[in-house]
Amino acid sequence: MQPTTDAAPKSGVEREKQVQQIFSEIAPRYDLLNHVLSLNIDRSWRRKAVDRLSWTDRPKGIYLDACAGTYDLALELACRSGFGGRVVASDFAHPMLVEGGPKIGGAAVESVCGDSLRLPFHDDVFDGATVGFGVRNLSDLRTGLAELRRVVKPGRKLVVLEFTVPPNRIMRAGYLFYFHNILPLVGRIVSGHPWAYTYLPESVKEFPGPDALGALFKEVGFHDVGWKLVSGGIAAIHWGAA
Repeated sequence: MQPTTDAAPKSGVEREKQVQQIFSEIAPRYDLLNHVLSLNIDRSWRRKAVDRLSWTDRPKGIYLDACAGTYDLALELACRSGFGGRVVASDFAHPMLVEGGPKIGGAAVESVCGDSLRLPFHDDVFDGATVGFGVRNLSDLRTGLAELRRVVKPGRKLVVLEFTVPPNRIMRAGYLFYFHNILPLVGRIVSGHPWAYTYLPESVKEFPGPDALGALFKEVGFHDVGWKLVSGGIAAIHWGAA
């Protein structure tokens, strides 16, 4: 891939190339930066997201983790006590899947290099699906959610964990200062990437808020849609039944 210095989120095919480039290039430092930059709070967010999946109704089912990265969310499910099923982890940035591979160990997780806008699966095959910090990067959010709706069995859940902007004015000011000043600096130093962690706050800024994302869930066919802010609105967990 040709290097670029433009951190502003693009659109369409250019957005796909931009996102694939970013996550391919930062893969070796991705886990470290996730935990450092979130002060390790991201672990509790993933636990809460999996709790919303209702996987205990079908503990031996097959589940999809789309935009899986280095498998943190997939492993959160696969390593739950009582889980006897399988998690298919899909991502179109192959270096991320490779980087996270050693973490799988004996867990029931298998990887597929696939694009969430064109998921390589038949209709109605999964007993549930999750996405952690991935839908924000899709070049066509509606298409991505519709694809997830297509592959999840009727009545089963999609759970999406994503950054959002806190509603509280004071917290929002501190959050935006951190996102626009501290995060890009630390991210650039640790990852060595000149603009990936400038792209992150820009992508959050342009992403739909919880109400708008919930409405989009309904537009593509999900029902019983809901969402909950976590950590004061730094992130939100969305869910809906296919």
